[in-house]
This record gives sequence, C-alpha cells and structure tokens, in this order.
Amino acid sequence: MPPTHTHATAVIESPEFKRLVKKRWSVSIILTVTILVIYIGFLLVVAFDKNLLAVKLGNFIPWALPVGFAIIVAAWLLTGIYVYWANNSYDPEVQALKNKINAN
Repeated sequence: MPPTHTHATAVIESPEFKRLVKKRWSVSIILTVTILVIYIGFLLVVAFDKNLLAVKLGNFIPWALPVGFAIIVAAWLLTGIYVYWANNSYDPEVQALKNKINAN
C-alpha cells in the first residue's frame, strides 16, 4: 500500500526527519563555506597581489601552479568527505525513514 499524505506529513513533522534535514544542512554549509573560503581567498590574492603567485618556486615553477593544484585537490577531498558521509550516515538514515513511511 503506498504511503498516504497523512503518513508523509507525520514523517515530515517528526523529530527524526527534522534532525536529518538539519544534519544535512549543517554538513552542506560547512563544506560549501570551506570551498568558498578557498576559492575567494585565491581570487583575492589574484586581485590584490598577483605578483605573489608569480614568485618562482625553485627555478621554473611559479607558486600559482601548486596553489591551483592544491585548490583542485581540496575540492576533490571535500567532495570525497561529502560522499563518504552521505554513504555511511545520511543514506542509511534516509532509508530508515523510507521504511518507516512504507511500514505505515
């Protein structure tokens, strides 16, 4: 039997669902702010002191290359953190809520 509107409303208003939504928003905001700080920090350096990134690291490589690579790696890591969290925490809790809806 498919869930009714009443069951769905009861789940949406339940403390479990609200806690899950709050938890997802918290993780998303932390990861989003982290990557924004990294990107905006890089853009501010480019805007106000781009010569800093032109300084050579060794004889041939300017600092811009490892910094740019680090930004890409940071984005991958943050994505990996989110995927790990979603697979191990968020998705099982969502499945438990779905089971609860379908059980009613």
